[in-house]
Amino acid sequence: MRHVIAAIGLLQAASLAIASPKLAPDLKKIRPDDEIDVIVQYTKPPSEQNHEKFRKRGGILKSDLGLIRGALYKIRRGQLEDLGTDPDIAYISPDRSVKAFLDYAAPTVGADMVWKHGWDGRGIGVAVIDSGVSDHWDLREWAEGSYKLGRSRIVYGESMLTATASTAAVNTGDDYGHGTHVAGIIAGSGWSSTGTQWPNTFRGIAPQAQLINLRVLDKNGQGTDSGVISALTHAIEWKDRYNIRVINLSLGRPVYESYTRDPLCQAVEAAWRAGIVVVAAAGNRGRDRSAGTDGYAAITSPGNDPYVITVGAMKTMRTLSRADDRIASYSSKGPTLIDHVVKPDLVAPGNRIVSLVYNRTTYLGNTYTGNVVSYSEYQPGVMANQLTYFYLRLSGTSMATGMVSGAVALLLQKEPQLTPDSFATDPDTGVTYTSQYDIFTVGAGYLDVYAALASSDVAGGRALSPTAVRDPVSGAVYVQFDSSAVWGDSAVWGTSAVWGTSVFLNGTSAVWGDSAVWGAKTTEGLSAVWGDSAVWGDAGPVSSETVTVVIRGEN
Repeated sequence: MRHVIAAIGLLQAASLAIASPKLAPDLKKIRPDDEIDVIVQYTKPPSEQNHEKFRKRGGILKSDLGLIRGALYKIRRGQLEDLGTDPDIAYISPDRSVKAFLDYAAPTVGADMVWKHGWDGRGIGVAVIDSGVSDHWDLREWAEGSYKLGRSRIVYGESMLTATASTAAVNTGDDYGHGTHVAGIIAGSGWSSTGTQWPNTFRGIAPQAQLINLRVLDKNGQGTDSGVISALTHAIEWKDRYNIRVINLSLGRPVYESYTRDPLCQAVEAAWRAGIVVVAAAGNRGRDRSAGTDGYAAITSPGNDPYVITVGAMKTMRTLSRADDRIASYSSKGPTLIDHVVKPDLVAPGNRIVSLVYNRTTYLGNTYTGNVVSYSEYQPGVMANQLTYFYLRLSGTSMATGMVSGAVALLLQKEPQLTPDSFATDPDTGVTYTSQYDIFTVGAGYLDVYAALASSDVAGGRALSPTAVRDPVSGAVYVQFDSSAVWGDSAVWGTSAVWGTSVFLNGTSAVWGDSAVWGAKTTEGLSAVWGDSAVWGDAGPVSSETVTVVIRGEN
């Protein structure tokens, strides 16, 4: 009996320890004997004494993560339980998996008008943190009408992946296909689709920008928090060498804690403090009905951070007019889980976007063969498998993110002093989804590159995303601004309530009810909303988005 009582006591102690606010909520689902990789954030840069504490518990230091005053360790989960009281430790979380986000897209954002004025992104460095970028012809220097290809505009490449059984040969190339597609949306020149045999030229938003290729996703589109943090560290270190002004993160994962503790969010904030504009995907969970919220509170990390530009996806309806464009029903909506930050910040074309694929040996090129666009479509008798370079249609907020990154590159070239209710039916399933057009779906509005460059207004203060706050008495939801942010009295968001006293934000609404988004700011308080199969379950890894700019041609 004493042994049973002692065992119960140990279990209770372990349960209390793992509930420490310094231990991430998803650590509870891991068995004590399981060996895992964890990211430990410290209150100050870790010392050798800090590392020794893990070694004494059988842990192994895998890498320093100085960007967030942290380190990556391999250790048994059970050995973490007493570290929640260590005063040197700020937070411990698993090295979570990330993946690319795929769906549909295509654009009409006024970039062609900008090109006529000579703005093409030349001299601006955009770091693409993704599945790698292959040396496609469209990513080389070229002259209009000339078939003489110059040097690659991929000025640097490095892989953050470690050789494993699934990644035998680590390289900076893209054997998944997502990163190259996103890079084409940002900076594709359209060289491979220029000529009389091509009725459409598939050109990126900033067709002469230079790319910094930081690979974090493997051949299956999977990666880890620590890999993304390492890539962000390199982007900051090489900012001046390659004039890195923009970081594109067409990837993400579910939110598990406040952005103030999330290691991915802390890393992107470090890039923001370094003067780099960080653009992140909103995620593709807008159709998630599992919590009864119609995709609200589904923004992924690090897009939930108020310091980054978070992008949702629009459908161009295959026309060049913006008038008939619609929100993509899969585009994740805000506010963010736990912190209630108003997201996304804006929307851009992301559905069935035509962009680059290096060849059909990549995962996406092989999987989406029906979406491949090649020279053989316009030249009968030429077999597609004889060609090396292709274009591919992909959809998702990943694609829309690339659009905005390209637009930011154009804006920074022009102004280098700048700092940082309709319905849609899924054709495959026949399921109808409601498409909303509130600030939690479209943010500040639709990307317009020409209008952005034509404007002479310069915002002052910090461009933090506002936060949604619910009045517990009236039930109305208001937008609260940082006192020094640009979203104040005379800016985009105004000062009025989001929907006033609209029933949409009140009463028994699934989104705003007491047991939903506005529950206690803990994972336990929100578990009723998301359930084990949603945010707090075995969610997929962070993933990238696919986007390409098509000014004339396929939409």
